[in-house]
Amino acid sequence: RSAQEMKHMENISSLLQGSSPGEYQRLDPRSEREAVAAPGERPWEMIMDKKHFKLWRRPIEGTHLYQYRVFGSYTDVTPRQFFNVQLDTEYRKKWDSLVIKLDVIERDLATGSEVIHWVTHFPYPMYSRDYVYVRRYSVDKENNLMVLVSRAVEHPSVPEDPEYVRVRTYESQMVIRPHKTFDENGFDYLLTYSDNPQTVFPRYCVSWMVSSGMPDFLEKLHTAALKAKKMEIEVRDYMSAKPIESGGSEGKASVAAAEHKSDGTCSPAQLEYA
Repeated sequence: RSAQEMKHMENISSLLQGSSPGEYQRLDPRSEREAVAAPGERPWEMIMDKKHFKLWRRPIEGTHLYQYRVFGSYTDVTPRQFFNVQLDTEYRKKWDSLVIKLDVIERDLATGSEVIHWVTHFPYPMYSRDYVYVRRYSVDKENNLMVLVSRAVEHPSVPEDPEYVRVRTYESQMVIRPHKTFDENGFDYLLTYSDNPQTVFPRYCVSWMVSSGMPDFLEKLHTAALKAKKMEIEVRDYMSAKPIESGGSEGKASVAAAEHKSDGTCSPAQLEYA
């Protein structure tokens, strides 16, 4: 589904394309909503138009929340670097100052899925939030596409902590399409995101926090990818990781056990460095 949504955005990119790569022109609001929404979808409202990305939102039916969509482009970073920087939890602890805790709780060695525990600062005076979510990624070399999907789950190893507010509703899909190859500069990306931070603030306040925080996060992510490109820091190469062929009850492993396997296979727990 994420790949199909990316294809839809590519089909309408001629309407959005500006005079140079990575720049987009502004349509009138009605045309914009009709273009961004796929047939049968509820329309999107643009709330931000930056040089390297556009940000839309739309209400989630039956709630006070919004779903957000970002469509952007970079020309100075490779898709592989951008992809790896998002997946490398150890590196994110260094470049994202909002992170309080970010740990891989469990990995499925057959599929590469990982359960993550993420604790992050929220703007004062709100409490910090914590997320427990499963993520899975796919690199489709045949169709020149990279996909990373995440959603909230429950896990017995991470009970609620009274110090944080547990976010139980969270979904994120990132699709990356290289302009040329995975290792050449230039790509478009589509990020679709929603969560319920469980604040007592009205919808417009939460929307303001997201719309003000999104550019800052994307800029930090871009800068971190540039540093990885310049080899200022090592980043795990998730593209080279291949799930283990396994069956029965041994398909899952705690992180500690997985990190100490040394049978010569290349599992998500044994990753090369880019």
